[in-house]
Amino acid sequence: MSENVTINNIIAQLKTLNLIQTAELVKEIEIVFNVDATTTIHQQPLAVAPAAAAVELIEEKTAFDVTLTEVPGDKKIPILKIVRSVTGLGLKESKDIVDNVPKLLKEGLTKEESEKIKKEIEDLGGKVTIK
Repeated sequence: MSENVTINNIIAQLKTLNLIQTAELVKEIEIVFNVDATTTIHQQPLAVAPAAAAVELIEEKTAFDVTLTEVPGDKKIPILKIVRSVTGLGLKESKDIVDNVPKLLKEGLTKEESEKIKKEIEDLGGKVTIK
């Protein structure tokens, strides 16, 4: 997901908060980032939290894309079978994926599903990336 989409989603969610929820959010941000929201720009700049603290606010990634990046020549048929079962595509479409790597296999999977596919393909000598 691009940064702009993520930021827009966060802003849209913030707009749905009522006054009490907004106050609680401000208090939590003050605690997590060790800043004082009552400080104005004219008095002094707000303290900038370390990048690691900012990462805590970002929701853990829950959707992963699996891309087939490498297929050894002698393992094309077994990997082709996995591609067919994972994608639900026919023989010709699956063969096109295996013959023209790197190719996206599946989008929006859970971490467990993507890791399972990766393990199956890598056990056969293929290579997969998960993003």
